[in-house]
Amino acid sequence: MKKLLLAGILGTSLLATSCSGVKNAGAAQGNRAEFLKMKGTWQITSIDYDKNYSIKPFDEGADAQCFVGSMWTLVPNNYTGTYMLNGGGNCPTLTQPIKFEVMNGNTFMFKKVADGTKPKQNTMGYSLTLVSQTENMLSLEQNVPFEGSTVRVVYNFQRTGK
Repeated sequence: MKKLLLAGILGTSLLATSCSGVKNAGAAQGNRAEFLKMKGTWQITSIDYDKNYSIKPFDEGADAQCFVGSMWTLVPNNYTGTYMLNGGGNCPTLTQPIKFEVMNGNTFMFKKVADGTKPKQNTMGYSLTLVSQTENMLSLEQNVPFEGSTVRVVYNFQRTGK
């Protein structure tokens, strides 16, 4: 079985962002509507990818299936949020603060914020493409390069609260 080590889904998903980039996104009024649509609490209901690969998203060291059932809270007025893994089995229990932005209406970018640090101190993040969105459902996609090809990973969310 091919392994997609931590790639944390790194590769092209890993991008350089800075705090000022997040603040500038808020200044662009064209993105305001996209931010507001994402406000609330979302749960990952499924993750679609080629099961021949071992996917470990977002440098958590946990299998992609550990993210199924995870809760994501997004607060667009200050571009912050969290995701929480529920634990159980070989899955960790954790709450990870994030700073996020939506660019060009279809690119969801976020970076993890470590305890005791400011978001601008972390210049690495993740970029996902908005595949579809309704009032209560959301799908984000990562295209992860691996050995000359691309592995497509789709995270399917359902809104659980506003």
